[in-house]
Amino acid sequence: MKLAVLLSGTGRTLDNFHEQITQGGMRGSIEVVIANVPEVLGLRKAEKYGYPALYAPDDEAVNRALSDYDVDLVLLAGYLKLYSPPPELARAVLNIHPSLIPSFCGPGFYGMRVHRAVYERGVKVSGCTVHFANQHYDEGPIVVQKCVSLEAEDRPDDIAAKVFAAECAAYPEAVNLVCARGIDCFWQSRQGGR
Repeated sequence: MKLAVLLSGTGRTLDNFHEQITQGGMRGSIEVVIANVPEVLGLRKAEKYGYPALYAPDDEAVNRALSDYDVDLVLLAGYLKLYSPPPELARAVLNIHPSLIPSFCGPGFYGMRVHRAVYERGVKVSGCTVHFANQHYDEGPIVVQKCVSLEAEDRPDDIAAKVFAAECAAYPEAVNLVCARGIDCFWQSRQGGR
């Protein structure tokens, strides 16, 4: 599949995608990287990797930029706003969330906010969820979830590191599953096409 990556920050997930594709661990090719924040590190990394790197401040600009590329799947990689794709990509947007949905998700739950909430609640297991995005935060069909065990001494930064390590495996696995099974398979039921 031909992939577009949308990001808002440092591009850590883009680093993982690039490494996984280069080493054969993730199917697909990155056609374009778009950031909604100007001059972020993620755009500089995209340029270094040889991907077209564009700034687009809002959905209209993002969709206009995407129209110049042949894209099958949009990957949200630390894209910190609700994205409304063009109609032809309405079911073709994947996102990763740093918890096990339906826990610690929805409006206002992203990044370290999630890990602090997990820490404050004292849960013993956290993880990440790769899911298709729709018009509501964290409600689209789930593709992959990975669990991580938490220890009593784990602080929010420790939780974040453990979850990000799981994300580095989960997101490529999810992309590979979508490539193998097709997008529609995951929308056929709320249980991920099982």
